[in-house]
Amino acid sequence: MVLIDVDGTLVDSVPDLAWCVDAMMRELDLPERGEDRVRHWVGNGVDRLVQRALMNQLDGEYDEALYEKALPVFRALYADNTSKRSVLYDGVIETLEFLQSTGVKIGCVTNKASEFTLPILKDLGISEYFETVLCGDQVERKKPDPQPLLMSAETLSVNPQASMMLGDSMSDVKAARAAGFSIICMSYGYNHGEDIRDYHPDAVVDSMAEIKTLIEW
Repeated sequence: MVLIDVDGTLVDSVPDLAWCVDAMMRELDLPERGEDRVRHWVGNGVDRLVQRALMNQLDGEYDEALYEKALPVFRALYADNTSKRSVLYDGVIETLEFLQSTGVKIGCVTNKASEFTLPILKDLGISEYFETVLCGDQVERKKPDPQPLLMSAETLSVNPQASMMLGDSMSDVKAARAAGFSIICMSYGYNHGEDIRDYHPDAVVDSMAEIKTLIEW
């Protein structure tokens, strides 16, 4: 089985997320944050992204009352803008076609909520490749916890030790290691500005298309 992350791995979703963050900030009469900052903040779900936008930083304390006001604004904006500006990374379709041709089971695991994940996979034309899609709102514990990976393995009746994760962040690496998966990471993804090589995945590639030269079947 190969499980694949969404944001920063399959899809460059930051253009839509950044547009929604800035629209939310304008509605709250607060300064816009811009795409470059948002690119460092994504990867831990919509709730955390909104908190980071309000704080204007990756970690810290946020105004709970302002967050309660901001979150529904963002969710409404993003529901209408999940895929208007987002694009697949180079090599994604080629790799999905290759994996499908091998007969390996293919799944998708993301911290993104299902209400946003399913439309973006469908709109970008890749939903048909996945035998299972497990989203952040369908589990008790999101990545970096291994629960989503282990649940997907159970759903597809495969051994975690015979499974691989394709991701882009420290959360993906930590989840894969804890679940007993191998892990290949994309160099181009969202890892809060840190080099993913510092987290020691099994391999790092600049294009998803490179993985077919790394996997032995």
